[in-house]
Amino acid sequence: MSSSYITDQGPGSGLRVPARSWLNSDAPSLSLNGDWRFRLLPAAPGTPGAGSNLPAGESVEGVGAESFDDSGWDTLAVPSHWVLQGDGKYGRPIYTNVQYPFPIDPPFIPDANPTGDYRRSFDVPEAWFESTTTSLTLRFDGVESRYKVWVNGQEIGVGSGSRLAQEFDVTAALRPGNNVLAVRVHQWSAASYLEDQDQWWLPGIFRDVTLQARPAGGLTDVWLRTGWNATVGTIDPEITADAAAFPVTLSVPELGINVTWNSAAELAPVAVENVEPWSAEVPRLYDASVSSAAESITLRLGFRTVEIVGDQFLVNGRRVVFHGVNRHETNADRGRVFDEASAREDLALMKRFNVNAIRTSHYPPHPRLLDLADEMGFWVILECDLETHGFHALDWVGNPSDDPAWRDALVNRMERTVERDKNHASIIMWSLGNESGTGANLAAMAAWTHARDISRPVHYEGDYTGAYTDVYSRMYSSIPETDSIGRDDSHALLLGCNAAESARQRTRPFILCEYVHAMGNGPGAIDQYEELVEKYPRLHGGFVWEWRDHGIRTSTADGTEFFAYGGDFDEVIHDSNFVMDGMILSDSTPTPGLFEYKQIVSPIRLGLTLDDAGNPSLTVANLRHTADASDVVLRWRVEHNGVLAASGEVAANGNNGALLAGESATLALPPVTAALDGETWLSVQAVLSEATPWAPAEHPLSETQLDLTAAQPAPRAPRPATVTDDALPVELGPAMFDAGSLVSLAGLPVAGPRLELWRAPTDNDKGNGFGAYGPEDPWLNAGRGVPAPSSETVWKQAGLDRLTRRVEDVAALPNGLRVRTRYAAADGGNSVAVEENWQLDGEELWLRIDIAPSAGWDLVFPRIGVRLDLPIDVDGASWFGAGPRESYPDSMHATVVGAHKASIDELNVNYARPQETGHRSDLRQLELSRSGAPWLRVEADPDALGRRPGFTLTRNTAQEISKAGHPHELPESSCHYLYLDAAQHGLGSRACGPDVWPDFALRPEARTITLRFSAA
Repeated sequence: MSSSYITDQGPGSGLRVPARSWLNSDAPSLSLNGDWRFRLLPAAPGTPGAGSNLPAGESVEGVGAESFDDSGWDTLAVPSHWVLQGDGKYGRPIYTNVQYPFPIDPPFIPDANPTGDYRRSFDVPEAWFESTTTSLTLRFDGVESRYKVWVNGQEIGVGSGSRLAQEFDVTAALRPGNNVLAVRVHQWSAASYLEDQDQWWLPGIFRDVTLQARPAGGLTDVWLRTGWNATVGTIDPEITADAAAFPVTLSVPELGINVTWNSAAELAPVAVENVEPWSAEVPRLYDASVSSAAESITLRLGFRTVEIVGDQFLVNGRRVVFHGVNRHETNADRGRVFDEASAREDLALMKRFNVNAIRTSHYPPHPRLLDLADEMGFWVILECDLETHGFHALDWVGNPSDDPAWRDALVNRMERTVERDKNHASIIMWSLGNESGTGANLAAMAAWTHARDISRPVHYEGDYTGAYTDVYSRMYSSIPETDSIGRDDSHALLLGCNAAESARQRTRPFILCEYVHAMGNGPGAIDQYEELVEKYPRLHGGFVWEWRDHGIRTSTADGTEFFAYGGDFDEVIHDSNFVMDGMILSDSTPTPGLFEYKQIVSPIRLGLTLDDAGNPSLTVANLRHTADASDVVLRWRVEHNGVLAASGEVAANGNNGALLAGESATLALPPVTAALDGETWLSVQAVLSEATPWAPAEHPLSETQLDLTAAQPAPRAPRPATVTDDALPVELGPAMFDAGSLVSLAGLPVAGPRLELWRAPTDNDKGNGFGAYGPEDPWLNAGRGVPAPSSETVWKQAGLDRLTRRVEDVAALPNGLRVRTRYAAADGGNSVAVEENWQLDGEELWLRIDIAPSAGWDLVFPRIGVRLDLPIDVDGASWFGAGPRESYPDSMHATVVGAHKASIDELNVNYARPQETGHRSDLRQLELSRSGAPWLRVEADPDALGRRPGFTLTRNTAQEISKAGHPHELPESSCHYLYLDAAQHGLGSRACGPDVWPDFALRPEARTITLRFSAA
């Protein structure tokens, strides 16, 4: 029998039921989830290259026969992905971003096409076959990729669209009592060309399978369009049902609505006074039902109106700013299999970090996720299951987006996207898909959507010229380019646009559908984008790429657990760890980048200033869309040298009570007396006054600080001493030396300080998709920089990871020691001179390190600092400085200056690919501990320009970290390492975005580090 359906470019075939809403109905249904019989074949039977991969005597489609003997098969859970089951027995996952894992030869796919055969039996109640039932529908919510269905030996049809629901009419095939269902799932098919999303390829039946009894006189589909305008809500009903279903009643008890329509002709909008609107901040829902005599549908209605007015995107008449994330459905153990408890916690975590919007990249999620989004409050861009990114390598030749043979499939995918989820208040925009070039088929998808739903705009980033979409959307536009988009007086050409098209796009709302790529340590400079959004009303924020790392929980042969990424399953081609680019790690641990984002985008913005009399005042701005600040308390505290001295709270009120959305106020705070010795800091934190469904009371929303330190004389280092003819000192206070080399501190063996310019490259340091910011004006070339190798490549070429040390001179000083060294790399002419001046002053040992690069360094440095090798039992730190999390020059907003404490493992983030981590900025004082007991105190003084060093305490050197692909590949530590950095290079987001902005780039320069050591 022909297997041509595998390469068919259409949307499916057979007894397919038209797309409709995912509804909560009281009609009978039967879940078919559970253990199914399963086998995996290496190729699709019946294809020319499959060979004889079936048991002797079995026909190509014999699996569909009711009498087929599957007793020898394995069992496999449905829903699941077969490559995540059986410890590799059924194959392994494949990760690609853009690349297709098979030749680009549409619509054909390779002979090696893993094919999963599923079978199960089930009982259907006899009552389902009475006259009260008109049809029986079999629903698949998600199957990757194309599949054929048989019921009791009868072929039902072919489904396609992995993340889209498909229903089949199985009325004629079913019988009372026992029935047999067989499904053949192919990993690869023509549909795979439409599903090249940046994620794992994970075949199988991974969402629910349900049998539904459709009652006579039932409601085939219900759509309650809602609107809101100045307290008046509207419900515009669309009910799909046979004439026999009427009369139909709409009931919304809380609003006093109870309307009965006796026929379809009577259907009419319903208006109701005193309706509270729905928004992402105040997700007000009303329970509703639509009932006929045979069936009742329950829905939760949110009243809101979405509109574009000029270049403003408005909901309920107010401009929306998206502080969003791109969210894939991914779990370290289940893949894309949905778990409601995990999904709810996922969304609660977003709310706790001030995320207010979700782009469902790049397909519709499980439908229950959208129920949760309605309930918990998110602006949602719902995206169709479409991406053909791999055709980019062919300059889009053969791209299905512009090939008439694929038109029906693409339009049908959009139809199924819209129809399934059209009742959700949270969905405020439809998206055609992602990274599929452009073409007539995308335009046809947009035209269908506009005709079907006039209440929501249409989005698609690849429509650069705005030919068929309603908003202007871009990925990773640079700061200068984003500024140009927002400005009315800019006439610069936009990407892919001529002058007229550029002008047209500047008349529309602009969103960054992807920005600040969150891969590894980073992203940096989030605040620069937020400043532009506040400056230019046309800019409506954006969606971070992305929410979660996609690591798959895996173990080595010896049982060591780690999170796998591309290449860890021996894929022929893959995109390495590019799938690990989330604001949270695979185990849901928030990254420092997420804390930075939370602070920058917080809708409660705080600012501290001093008035002319020196008294502090607090400016509070409520940048929320809807909600006032009655749920917010402002907690202030004064700390002297990190110790709490005073505290209190004030309400976030304006002149007329709680601060309304869009309002700001200036509040007086009590006078503060600065400490006579040390530093005084005033901090204010906005916290929730009461618990919410997503956060406890006292949950912080934002924080700000003001340095109130009184002018004090800085500690004075001993005056530079003249070299003497004395013998080199062996002991200077807590330090011991051997021929000028440090050998111990505070009674323990220590080596160093050694110059360090290298850091283990971050994922952004490794990126080169965007250009680099060199000597050119960063505002030219749309701010994309100039083509250049990655920072890692440049640094390695310069030998920064392999500097060698040469001692030039060691000399004795009165109560001190001077060591001059020079560092350079093999085959390199550039060098760095380092001078150490050690001086004992009473109980304190001073160290001044002068670092001076030679001329000729034409690059940015990763860091400028020194390294000390410490005993392995030095395992914690307490410090006064910026914290509590790691920080870098372009990622400082989430830090506060104060007293902090952490173990060595808490100091470093366990990124899926080891890289630079753990730097704490603006160090004043550091106390290192051994098994919790204080050991060594290090005090750091600012340099002549007031700049303070930072520190990193880690189990491995930067060089060791650079060589490891996963945390478990790091070598066993022989020492622990303390890095004291005069400066660090910024982070940027060049893994898939702009380079480190020049303000935060570390150009070679002379720096000084001044330290004081004493035993703790």
